[in-house]
Amino acid sequence: ELLGIGRKLADKRGVKLTAILLGFDTKETANQLIGHGADVVILVDQEELRDFREDCYAAVFTHAVRQYRPEIVLAGATAIGRSFIPAVATTLNTGLTADCTQLAIREEDGTLLQTRPAFGGNIMATIVCESSRPQMATVRPKVMKAMEYDPLRKGEVIVVKPPADLVKSRVKILDSVVGQASTV
Repeated sequence: ELLGIGRKLADKRGVKLTAILLGFDTKETANQLIGHGADVVILVDQEELRDFREDCYAAVFTHAVRQYRPEIVLAGATAIGRSFIPAVATTLNTGLTADCTQLAIREEDGTLLQTRPAFGGNIMATIVCESSRPQMATVRPKVMKAMEYDPLRKGEVIVVKPPADLVKSRVKILDSVVGQASTV
């Protein structure tokens, strides 16, 4: 879904659409991101990133944003996105609009128009980030249209190895348990 709206925004701005992929053993996922619309995938594939840890993901993501300097950063308003993307925005000293349901580019200056529900969903507010960059927004799941997968689409995968201190976590995962789904 993010690649679908990202593709429209990138085409409007005349820039490449880049995805940042963090994790371990994710090379096949990088190719799927290209098939779904990314021109470039920045791949950080390290065993230390196998399990989600907010401090590592925030540090590595911030490092990638500083290195590649995008105009706009989009992330999912999921449990994971909501937990570490605000830390990225804070570290970068930029704004972040949460839970967007619409995104567009303002014609006259290329500013991202970020629309989200306000006042309990009774009105829609459009927020702009006039001066700080990158412009950052999280997008609610299931509100944007995903692009069809194109297995013939070509793109570039850039493998990045961040500094070792960025993948050292203060958190130690002792066990991971998957809960049983319940029905009503």
